[in-house]
Amino acid sequence: MSEVMMEKLSFETLIPKAAELFSVLSEDTRLRILISILNREKSVSEIVNEIGISQSAISHQLRHLRQLGIVRYRRSGKNILYALDDNHVRNTLIQVFEHVAHKSVEYDETLWRKNNEAQK
Repeated sequence: MSEVMMEKLSFETLIPKAAELFSVLSEDTRLRILISILNREKSVSEIVNEIGISQSAISHQLRHLRQLGIVRYRRSGKNILYALDDNHVRNTLIQVFEHVAHKSVEYDETLWRKNNEAQK
């Protein structure tokens, strides 16, 4: 987003929408769905096979994600294919997982150091 656009939209007006996005991303099933379609669009049945939960649960979550503008869909014959709405969503997911992975490694290294010091 450009600086000019950020000037027009104050952070105060964006905070509730950002909080809603983080709330949506805090649910495991939704994150699994989003990761499933991170790199390519997929049908509900492909997502079901990959994640291993019911088709109705996947469809319910996809409907919610679609209403919030996080995923989009298109028809292809009899199938409906789902994809991330745009690169902002993709980049956000990648950044979140990179941060979590980084902090997990940091946490593991700290534990390893503490264990080694305790053994001395």
